[in-house]
Amino acid sequence: MTQDTIRNREQKTGWLLVTPALIVLLLVYAYPILRAFWLSFFAQNLGTQLQPEFAGLANYGRMMGDSRFWQSLWNTTIFTFVALAFELTLGMGVALVLNRAFRGRGFVRTIAILPWALPTAIMALAWTWIFNDQYGILNDILLRLGLIQEGINWLGNPTLAMIAVITADVWKTTSFVSILLLAGLQSISGDLYEAHAIEGATPWQSFRQITLPLLMPQILIAALFRFAQSFGVFDLVQVMTGGGPAGSTEMVSLYIYATVRRYLDFGYGAALVVVTFIILVAVVAIAFYLLGKVRKSAGVEL
Repeated sequence: MTQDTIRNREQKTGWLLVTPALIVLLLVYAYPILRAFWLSFFAQNLGTQLQPEFAGLANYGRMMGDSRFWQSLWNTTIFTFVALAFELTLGMGVALVLNRAFRGRGFVRTIAILPWALPTAIMALAWTWIFNDQYGILNDILLRLGLIQEGINWLGNPTLAMIAVITADVWKTTSFVSILLLAGLQSISGDLYEAHAIEGATPWQSFRQITLPLLMPQILIAALFRFAQSFGVFDLVQVMTGGGPAGSTEMVSLYIYATVRRYLDFGYGAALVVVTFIILVAVVAIAFYLLGKVRKSAGVEL
């Protein structure tokens, strides 16, 4: 039996095994987005009319002049990229620590994932109490240290509210990023570092010339996961601020929720979903392109 025959048989077996999963994915993901795409061409506001009317691209034209949508998109972009930058930086630091040999490392690795395992709504409620201006522990600590003279209204100030929700998100998801990067670090041979040290390289040089290049695929994968999750954030912001104050933390997901559930404007809500989906697909395509270039430069076959 030739090598090509064995490879073809393995490929057929692989497709046979993944076909049920692909069917489930099509039903769970493809149908809803296709349905949303179809609804986006109709003006379907149950608050004013019973039967939907074909509106063509009117919903998308309306979106171009919708300042609330653009503000929510801007809020989502700021939240996503700031949180992602902190999560990758802190996650890398935590992963480097967890990759070192020390007593109790297994226990520390286990508890490191606990923030990620906590339900987001419960965690968000806890952070809401922490940032409370009347009885929150953060203001209490700052008052006791003499750093402030009176309680700060963290969730009532537009800038501070955004900082608060980003802080809560970073605290929860940094552990997830660190675990992904830790898996990549463990795949790097220690002989590379030993040979580099013999040549006189410093730890910082080893990090720049060995760790970062070989870890780049895992960094891009972690960034891709976190971008998709951060861009679609809902429960964290809904519990902590509800999109306020004055819409300063209203994300696209919250705006879509309000459009559909509060205003019953299904056609326009579907158009918002479609545009958000297109943005995510574009970012994923760019990420996969970069991932392919990184793997090719590292000599890894896709």
